[in-house]
Amino acid sequence: MPNEDALQIKTLAYSYKGAAQPVIRQLDLVVKQGSRFGLFGPNGTGKTTLMGLMTGLLSYSLGSIQLFGKEVKNNSAFVKRTIGFVPQDFSFYEELTPAENLEFFGAWYGLNNRQIRETTTNLLKVMGLHHVAGKPLKEFSGGMKRRVNLAIGVINDPRILFLDEPTVGVDVQSRNAIIRFLKDINLKGTTLIYTSHQLQEAEELCTEVALMDGGTVISQGTLEALKEQHGQDGLEGLFLQLTGRAYRD
Repeated sequence: MPNEDALQIKTLAYSYKGAAQPVIRQLDLVVKQGSRFGLFGPNGTGKTTLMGLMTGLLSYSLGSIQLFGKEVKNNSAFVKRTIGFVPQDFSFYEELTPAENLEFFGAWYGLNNRQIRETTTNLLKVMGLHHVAGKPLKEFSGGMKRRVNLAIGVINDPRILFLDEPTVGVDVQSRNAIIRFLKDINLKGTTLIYTSHQLQEAEELCTEVALMDGGTVISQGTLEALKEQHGQDGLEGLFLQLTGRAYRD
């Protein structure tokens, strides 16, 4: 079903304990299966919180988040099988090698030994890490660590992959390799939900975007349609027009 909704959010609201104001306010969002979807907004507008809610890392009580028709908060086992998540902060064990990290996370996802072995070998090759498979990650460059972070996020061959600043701090070669890999897995069926401050990179990767401000979505559509609608020739101009040029802390 190519037109199935991969993600559907309705009237979602969320507040941190003790906070004066909610960080997510009556948010609605739909992402179609197979999309390369970008989520953008100024600092402090709730993007990282929304990532935590969509991936089940944060619990919500107001509104609905459904992945492929199943409510996230009621289907933790399904969510674990279905999603991959590449956080901005490194999520691995630096004392271990990339192969050992992939073996650990593969087992956590429930892969059998053959699946772990074959997937680890393939991912290390695709990520250009096969020649350092036996070295501890604490000896790696930032770009190499980013590639390991990404490999861990896709070890379970997810139907939908969430990416929070997946290329921050990497060199041009690593960034190009990561974007190329993401496009490849998208062509094979993985839906991408991506957020970044790298707007030029985002414009290369994303076919559809949503802009957030004040904890809610203020505009959503294909990138080309939104640029035409608002008379802009790039994502940066669109971003500034809709969210303003004032400093955000």
